[in-house]
Amino acid sequence: MKIAPGLLALAMLLAVSPVGADETAPKKEKVPSKAELKKYDANGDGQLDEAETAKMKADEKAKRDEQRADDLAKYDANKDGKLDKEERAKMKADKAAAKAEKKAEKEAARQPADDTQK
Repeated sequence: MKIAPGLLALAMLLAVSPVGADETAPKKEKVPSKAELKKYDANGDGQLDEAETAKMKADEKAKRDEQRADDLAKYDANKDGKLDKEERAKMKADKAAAKAEKKAEKEAARQPADDTQK
């Protein structure tokens, strides 16, 4: 009987807490980077207006679409126009290997040069 009040209180808290709060919360707008401002801020006011933002989004979508087309051309082994589970796994493995290689190159560049010429 001592557990019942605790369970009742817990049930009331869960009933009151907003479970779907993320769905109703407004999306945060992406803050443009300095490079994006430099590229897309046509009027030079330091902010992207609607037209400039639309241009930036259109360029981003075109870049994503191009990447998807490249991935499809490279990994769609059965040429059915979509990537199946095995094809996606191959793509993911290749991208992970490329990322690891790039990281290793960065680490190698950070290492001090050999001091064999003392």
